Amino acid sequence: MNYDVKQSDATVMVVDDVPTNRYAMGAVLRRAGHHVVPVASAGEALSELDVRLRAGALPDVALVDVGLPDMSGFELCRRVKSTPSTAALPVVHFSATAVDAKDRCRGLDAGADAFLPVPAEPREIQAVVHAAVRGARRRTDAEALAHRLTLLSQAIITVQTARCLGELADAAAAGAARLTGTPAVVFVIGPDGEAHHGTSRSRLALSDAGPHQAAARLITRIADRRARVHSTVVPAPLWPTGFFRPGARDDAHLVLASTTEGRAQVCIATPASAAPQRGAGNCANGRDGLADDRRPIAVFPAERLAEATALAAEPLLMYQAERDIALTLQHSFLPQPHRLPHLPGVDLVVRYVPASRQTEIGGDFYAALPTRDGVLTAVGDVVGHSLDAATVMVEIRHALRAYCVEESDPRALAERLDRMLLHYHPEVTATVCLTLLDPATGRVRIANAGHIPPVILRDGGRAEYVRVCGPLLGLALDRPEPVELVLHREDRLLMVTDGLIETRGVDLTTSMEQLRTAAAGAPPGLDALCDTLLGCFGHEREDDIAMLALRLG
Repeated sequence: MNYDVKQSDATVMVVDDVPTNRYAMGAVLRRAGHHVVPVASAGEALSELDVRLRAGALPDVALVDVGLPDMSGFELCRRVKSTPSTAALPVVHFSATAVDAKDRCRGLDAGADAFLPVPAEPREIQAVVHAAVRGARRRTDAEALAHRLTLLSQAIITVQTARCLGELADAAAAGAARLTGTPAVVFVIGPDGEAHHGTSRSRLALSDAGPHQAAARLITRIADRRARVHSTVVPAPLWPTGFFRPGARDDAHLVLASTTEGRAQVCIATPASAAPQRGAGNCANGRDGLADDRRPIAVFPAERLAEATALAAEPLLMYQAERDIALTLQHSFLPQPHRLPHLPGVDLVVRYVPASRQTEIGGDFYAALPTRDGVLTAVGDVVGHSLDAATVMVEIRHALRAYCVEESDPRALAERLDRMLLHYHPEVTATVCLTLLDPATGRVRIANAGHIPPVILRDGGRAEYVRVCGPLLGLALDRPEPVELVLHREDRLLMVTDGLIETRGVDLTTSMEQLRTAAAGAPPGLDALCDTLLGCFGHEREDDIAMLALRLG
């Protein structure tokens, strides 16, 4: 680091009650090019410091006579150093009488940075001033470096805990704004060109998406995926107008970082001409600005943050790709309502709602199949949240379709699914509820494998769970006989997965009772029932939701 102080860049406060001494000391300092602030007493010095502190222009050093009339120079130094806002101000004591070792020690104990016996040679006075200022700036730079490293580490921790690409961009933008003291926008551009952007609170959000899209296209063109981290400045004519400030044309400073294999690009955009603000790691006199990357104190924090953001984007991109595959699987193999098979004598409504984008994909499924003995319906869930869970779900559903061609008894089907899961996926368990409805008689046979039991909604608004239970699939345990009941023409049967009602920290029995109460109060009709329950429970769930409701047609 270069800590040399120019000969004419220091503001020196001279505190002495003798006018001739103030004049003589001031003359020496002015000849060296310094700006001199003369004051005649300790009280006046404190008042002057208070005024300058409010204006953000503290002097660089204070030369304080030991023998002041209202307060000793030692006490004045002690007060200055005990006040946090002025503690960094270098204080140099001087005296023509108190020059022995005891006096010098008193000054140093009070917090002074040096002791100057007078009269002194002009060169000695100048050297003492330079040394005091240089030492203070060393300390200020060290504190600014520590502060900036703290901000950087906090920003990286926040970035690493992001759960999705949008949240990642917002976290990185907030961290970049704190580091630079300027508005910041962060783009994460995936391999398919899809761009996610986040903005800092210090930046006015543009209501029009056009500037963000234009900026993303420009970033894609200039990005060098061969370089892990690099930066560039985009001139204002090429950068969207009003991007950082309403109606203003700003040059944009871009810091770009690629993911490990260059699959995605991260860009931190800040205005190139904006000066750093206080609180962003710069000292009060403006000497420590982030824009000056030639100085090691800058530590290239934006580059380190961009690199950390790119590293954090890698697993999120992989997860998003995996989630898209799993959703494609589920949407491909779960028939949509308009593609359900024709089931004579039965009205049927299904709903499937994927979990929020911040959570992993699940293995929820439903099925409605015609058999030789009636209509077979199923709702189930493979334990776990991953692409593997989704693929096992597909296997279970296809196995059920194949088995019910020859066998329609719910208990026998559950046993076959149990054996299939044990044979091909011994480490996986699943839940499923199976019902076989004879539309001619309304007779229903129900087998349950660790799933939430169905709800029967009777005429008159009564709702109750069917008392049916059994062990999960994949445990090779004996299964009880199916429960039998009769479904009347006005009755509705509801089957759901636990993703609809399961809430972290809430007992499942409590959630099930809330579901029963909400179902009992739902309007007539199958669509109204499903929509009411999704309206009550289906907001930002942490698991997928599968729902099936039926009645005699």
